[in-house]
Amino acid sequence: MEQYVTRNQKQLRCGITTGTCGAAAADAAAALLLTGIFKENVILHTPKGITVSVPVVLSGRTEKRVEFMVVKDSGDDPDVTNHTKVYTAVEKLPEDAVLPETVFCDEAYPNLYLDAGEGIGRVTREGLEQKIGQAAINQVPRAMIFKAVEEIRRLSEYKGRLMITVRIPEGKDLAAKTFNPRLGIVGGISVLGTSGILEPMSEKAIVDTIETEIRQLSAQGIKNILVTPGNYGQGYAAEYLHLKLADSIKCSNYIGETLDLAVSYGMERFLLVGDLGKLVKLAAGIMNTHSRVADARCEILAVHTVLSGGSREMAERIMNCINTEEILKLLEQWQLKEAVMESLCRKIQEHVSGRAGEKLKTGVILFSGRFGFLGQTKEAGELLKIYRQL
Repeated sequence: MEQYVTRNQKQLRCGITTGTCGAAAADAAAALLLTGIFKENVILHTPKGITVSVPVVLSGRTEKRVEFMVVKDSGDDPDVTNHTKVYTAVEKLPEDAVLPETVFCDEAYPNLYLDAGEGIGRVTREGLEQKIGQAAINQVPRAMIFKAVEEIRRLSEYKGRLMITVRIPEGKDLAAKTFNPRLGIVGGISVLGTSGILEPMSEKAIVDTIETEIRQLSAQGIKNILVTPGNYGQGYAAEYLHLKLADSIKCSNYIGETLDLAVSYGMERFLLVGDLGKLVKLAAGIMNTHSRVADARCEILAVHTVLSGGSREMAERIMNCINTEEILKLLEQWQLKEAVMESLCRKIQEHVSGRAGEKLKTGVILFSGRFGFLGQTKEAGELLKIYRQL
């Protein structure tokens, strides 16, 4: 069945996750190995409750081992793994075979073992759901793969041990385009999916990645978090503020969610460094800074210009500007830039600290590519001193 979701008033086709691909290939491989039944399509019931039909292709067969391949269909999602080939093999194991400690097993599926081959990363840092050394196959995909093979094994009444191996040959090259290197996953991509269905342009996937990074920092005992919306903020933090980026987090547009997660994982200090064009929205309590959620840059700066002694005519000129760099140029001409930034930072601090609550000390630093440092909230100076000592 094809599934669709509506995003930004457009109907977009859903795809399937790498976990669903691996489970479908595992089903087909187990069926041919244990029953002799050859499948060209596998019907899977995903955790989301949606039933999908997945085309499968035989890629290798011996008496004791069968492997099938699935070409991932990401639907209308701009996913880096779209059209990637996912292979899963099922192999009969001798009873005395010794397996590495990093192999996955599950009490619910005795005598079934799961591991990864080429192109799937290995975990090298604490804080992920897998142990160090294990393959980056997440919990839901593991359960889907085990369940698919177990159902075939029960039908065939096979009692022996089975090894399931998933590989994604393109994974090593694709990993550079993902968050994996930052998460301490080396050698390839992850097998992902919490529902089995890939929804186009999923904000949840981004927030989930942010949570994983914060969880990892927490697992290492780190309590001070440096946050930037992206590479631009990181560059400024490193070059001009002389801050270390090793334990920093990129929050994209999801500042509110990142604050919430920092509190949830016991962070004590939160320093946010970003360009005025994005962070100005915080002064209006806009915690998702994507332009499709809200803009209001001109409106916010126009109000703070008036509050800082500017005129109606000045506000009208600001309302006609196309970006914050143009507004800053005007504010500098009017000798109001410093006053407006101070007013803006006070309001930003009010909204950010209000979202964070009493347990998390927060600070925000604003900059511009053309004008450099613009201002900082009340707590930012103290936090900056602490972060420079880390």
